Amino acid sequence: MKGTLALSALVLATAFAVPGPSRADDRIPEDVVTPEVRSAVDRGLEWLASRQNENGSWTCMVGMKLNEEYTHAEGAEKADHVCVTALAGMAFLAHGDVPGQGHYGQVIDKALDFVLSCSHENSGYISRNGTRMYEHAFSTMFLAEIYGMSHRPDVGEKLRGAIRCILNCQNHEGGWRYQETPVDADISVTVSTVQALRAARNVGISVPKMAIENAVKYIKGCVSDDGTGSFNYQINRGMTRTTFPLTACGVVALHSAGEYYDRQVERGVRWLQRNVNSLPFGSYHFMYGHYYAVQAFYVAGGRTWEDYYATVSRQMLREQESDGHWKDDVGETYATAMACVILQVPFNYLPIFQK
Repeated sequence: MKGTLALSALVLATAFAVPGPSRADDRIPEDVVTPEVRSAVDRGLEWLASRQNENGSWTCMVGMKLNEEYTHAEGAEKADHVCVTALAGMAFLAHGDVPGQGHYGQVIDKALDFVLSCSHENSGYISRNGTRMYEHAFSTMFLAEIYGMSHRPDVGEKLRGAIRCILNCQNHEGGWRYQETPVDADISVTVSTVQALRAARNVGISVPKMAIENAVKYIKGCVSDDGTGSFNYQINRGMTRTTFPLTACGVVALHSAGEYYDRQVERGVRWLQRNVNSLPFGSYHFMYGHYYAVQAFYVAGGRTWEDYYATVSRQMLREQESDGHWKDDVGETYATAMACVILQVPFNYLPIFQK
C-alpha cells in the first residue's frame, strides 16, 4: 500500500448485519456450491462437534514445526489447542450459527468460553500450552467475529487487549513473527495479524493508521524480485522461499489492508492460478495454503473464482473420510476445521471473508 492509505480503506464497514441462527439457502450460490458440497460441510461439522472437549476446546498437536513435519517436532504433544478451537469456532460461525443460537450455538458458546480463558490478564496475549503469535492472531479474529455479533462487554475487553498485544509486537520492519518479542517478521504470521486487525476494526476497535501502513510496506517488501508475482516468506533474506501458500498470504494480506486493486494483487492471483495444483493433499501446507487461496480467489470473483472453487471443492470431497472428517500432517481436528471453513467461504456469513 502507498503511504497515502486512509484508515477508511481498512474499515469497509464498522458493523455488519448479524447472521440469523441458521443458514438461509438463498445466500448460497447454487451454481458454485453444489448439494454435494453442502452435504460434505454438514458431515464435517457434525464430526467436529462430536470431538469438542468438555472445556470447549479441541485437541491437536501443540509444538514448534520442524522443517515440513509437525507431529515429529521436538516438544510437540497433543493438548487443548486454542488456535484449532478458534478455527473450529469460525467453521460453525461460517455455517450461519451464532453464540447460543442455531444448531451449533452451544458448541460456539463453549469454544468462546475456552478462548476467553486463554487470554492473559495483563498482556492480552491469547495462549495455552505454549502456543504463539500465530495462534494469538486467529484467536483474536474469532473474538472479533463474535463481538460483531454479540457486543458482549467481556468479549470486547479481551478483544481490545488482544489488539494491543498485536500492536505491541509489530517489529521495526512492519511485520510480525511467532514470538511476542518483535525481533524479525515473516509473511505467514503477518497476514494472520493483519486479518485480526481488520476484523477488529470492522467491529469498531481502534487500529492506528501507521500500524497498517507499516504492515503493508513489509508485505510489499516480500514480493519476489523474479517478476513472477509470487511472495517470499521474509523480506530481504538470503534463504527465503516462495510458495503457493505464501503467495496466497501476500494477496490476502493486501486485501485485508484495503489494497484490492494493487497491481501486485492481480499478479499474485495469476501466479496462484498457474500453481493451484502444486500442493499434495494431506501435506502440512495444503489446508493452510487453500485457507488463504480461497479468500484470494473469492475476492477476485468471476470465472477465476468459480474455476478455483470447483477445483478445490472436488478435491476436498474426494479426500473426505467416510465419517465426515479430513486428515493431514497436522491433525484431524485442524484439517476438518480448515476444510469446513474453506468450503463455506461462499456462504458469505463471516464478515472477514466478505467481499
